Amino acid sequence: MNEQPYTGEDGSPAVVSEGEHNNAELEQLKSDNQDLKDKYLRLVAEFDNFRKRNAKERLELIQTAGKEVIIQLLEVLDDCDRAEKQLQAAGEKDSVVQGVQLVFNKLRNTLQGRGLQPMNAVGTDFDADKHEAITEIPAPSADMKGKVVDELEKGYYLNDKIIRFAKVVVGK
Repeated sequence: MNEQPYTGEDGSPAVVSEGEHNNAELEQLKSDNQDLKDKYLRLVAEFDNFRKRNAKERLELIQTAGKEVIIQLLEVLDDCDRAEKQLQAAGEKDSVVQGVQLVFNKLRNTLQGRGLQPMNAVGTDFDADKHEAITEIPAPSADMKGKVVDELEKGYYLNDKIIRFAKVVVGK
C-alpha cells in the first residue's frame, strides 16, 4: 500500500493509507456537494420570491397606472354630482336634462370600470383613516354622536386603496 503524509485535525502529521485518504477526500466532496445543493436551493427559492414580488408589483402598477388622471377627474365628477343635484332640484325632466344625466352616468361607470369606488361616509362612525373632519356640530340625535352627519366632499377608493379622504362633518 502506498502511504502519503497527512495532517490530522489537530495539525500533527500522520501517516494515512491511500484508501483512507480517498475516503476522507470522498467525504469532503460529499460535504462540498451538499453545501452547493443547499446554496442552489436557496438561490432557486430566492429567485422564486423575487419573481412573485415582481409580478405583484407589476400588477399593482398596472392597477394604479391611471391614478393621477383619475384623481384629476374626481373634481369633474364632483362638479357632475353638484350639477345633477341642481337639475333634480329644478324638477325638469326634458330631454336635455336626461341627456346630461346620461353623460354623468357614463363618466361614473367608466371610472368605476377602472376600479374607482365611492366611499359611503354619511351615517358611519368617524374613522380618521378614511375621513377628514372639517368640523363638529351638535348631533341631531343621540345615536349620531361620533358619526358622520354630512359629507362635504366624497371620498374614493381606487382598487381598494384610498385615493381621496372624505371631508366630513361629525356629530358631537
